[in-house]
Amino acid sequence: MKKISLALLATSILAFGHGSVTPQAVDTKELRQLGEKWLDKNPYEGDQKAIALGKYAYSENCARCHGLDGVSGGIAPDLRALEDGLEGDQWFLERARGGAVRNGNVYMPPFEGILNQEAMWAIRAYILSVHQEQ
Repeated sequence: MKKISLALLATSILAFGHGSVTPQAVDTKELRQLGEKWLDKNPYEGDQKAIALGKYAYSENCARCHGLDGVSGGIAPDLRALEDGLEGDQWFLERARGGAVRNGNVYMPPFEGILNQEAMWAIRAYILSVHQEQ
């Protein structure tokens, strides 16, 4: 019985080790609000409050596929290698809002409607804070 209990505990730790499997909304009321129109460029780059919230939002919504602390385990792209600047911002926002589907298979769900733009830009600010040239 003890071995079964340990096996169940170990399995549950592995299953939930990268966060919830259900996308999680993020409370962004402490961040500067950006309005209804989606921005093209990240307004939170270098903003420590946004980076802290982005780290939390990343761990709840992105880490299960993209890896803890931005370090990919191979399931999905390593987001630390995204380009800086406008081009990287636009690619990130396009994927975060619309997800990724190839040949009818959903590789990443769309987060628009779950995360607002403040949460998405906070995640991008966090990713930029752990950015690494690949």
